[in-house]
Amino acid sequence: MPVLTHQEAQELYDRFGSRQDRQGFYEDVACADLRAHAGFDQALSVFEFGCGTGRFAEELLSEHLPADSHYVGVDISATMVGLSLQRLEPWAGRVEVRQSDGAMCVTDAEDLYDCFVCNYVLDLLSEEDILKLLAEAHRTVKGNGRLCLISLTHGNTWPSHLLSSAWQLVHAIKPQRVGGCRPLRLRGLLSADRWQIEHHHVVSRWAVSSEVLIARCLKEPVAGGPVSDRHYPW
Repeated sequence: MPVLTHQEAQELYDRFGSRQDRQGFYEDVACADLRAHAGFDQALSVFEFGCGTGRFAEELLSEHLPADSHYVGVDISATMVGLSLQRLEPWAGRVEVRQSDGAMCVTDAEDLYDCFVCNYVLDLLSEEDILKLLAEAHRTVKGNGRLCLISLTHGNTWPSHLLSSAWQLVHAIKPQRVGGCRPLRLRGLLSADRWQIEHHHVVSRWAVSSEVLIARCLKEPVAGGPVSDRHYPW
């Protein structure tokens, strides 16, 4: 399955800019489900990989995060970073937003964040980058902290199944036409010895299906647990 290079993704989303917010017609219901179950009201440190225009962070900071919390967001697009900084200006003292070079490395430090958020980004990445990012999330999230993910996924009704099949076909021909994204199954990507799934839900809006997954970070191996339950049903 072809995926965009980091340079292609950067160029695409630099052009896309604020039009990304138009995807709220199907993203908002999934984001609301994530916020309702992730315990953000107790999170003092949140990292978001692929912060986009800052819409999700704005909702967290205005309605969910404690007043003394700190938010860090990165994005590969300079345009998106600029839009996020503008949107999050009211919380400037608690917010850091910076441009990524496309590497899956978040920071040199460990055990920094209560929540690691990645919404509608894994479906853009290569298999290799997905595994690197999940490993980085495990390294940088505190013990018992949470990994919070949303991705496009395969449909679970006949209209959504038809749409996701068509989406995959377009992606295989020209990924740029669907923002470089394709349907994934998140649950099969997590290692059972590293993550304990707390919430898993597939929601559909206008036949577009999104998978919402929240998992608790396990710093110590689970006795008798499998090394990994990963599979890749792209």
